Amino acid sequence: MKIILIPGLWLDASSWDQVTPVLRSAGHSVHAMTMPGVGAPASRSSEIGIADWVAAVVDEIDTTPGLVVLVGHSGGGNVVYGAVDARPERIARVIFVDTFPPADGGSIWEFPVVDGVVPFPGWDFFEQAEVADLDDATRAAAAAGTRSVPVRVPTDPLRLRDDRRRRVPATMLTGTVTEADIRSYIDAAPPWAAELAALEDLEIVELDSGHWPQFSMPERLAAAILAAVDHTRG
Repeated sequence: MKIILIPGLWLDASSWDQVTPVLRSAGHSVHAMTMPGVGAPASRSSEIGIADWVAAVVDEIDTTPGLVVLVGHSGGGNVVYGAVDARPERIARVIFVDTFPPADGGSIWEFPVVDGVVPFPGWDFFEQAEVADLDDATRAAAAAGTRSVPVRVPTDPLRLRDDRRRRVPATMLTGTVTEADIRSYIDAAPPWAAELAALEDLEIVELDSGHWPQFSMPERLAAAILAAVDHTRG
């Protein structure tokens, strides 16, 4: 099975470096992506939006024969869900790493803009539960690898058009929200959780991590991804 890994904001393909060897050793083809405009100045990235990130993933799907598994971390969850919407017949499973499937018109978040791009805002920007499992050395190493993202990407609305996306098997690997809370969101079905509530085949796995398990517990994250893929095969 080909597994396509999409990083969250400020991260590139290298953010998966501690995860991909485990996936490959299990016999899978793995492609970690760096999204368009990451690290580029405003003069070369200001016109790049979320649709361009989705299109980059769709292009990768289209170059691959057969079904693929999409994995999206954080804001990458919006990207993979947009790709699921564009190619529902090509996706064996979509895996959300500490993130939720967005509703139509939903965006990632609003972050400070500096010189026309969105730089990594620093660990103090995030809630304690999101960063508690990252020690100082891990924080320093991860922060050193961050790069700015195009200004439009975090706030662009994601457009969804094909209801078949809701039939694609989905796994949520959650670190900062409990399964019980997620199930309560499904039951209440507020507008922001409309897609979550509409998924027809959803499994939820608690990682007992913060928001960046690829840095704090990469082997555990890889094992959870493999379990989800094996569940799809079985």
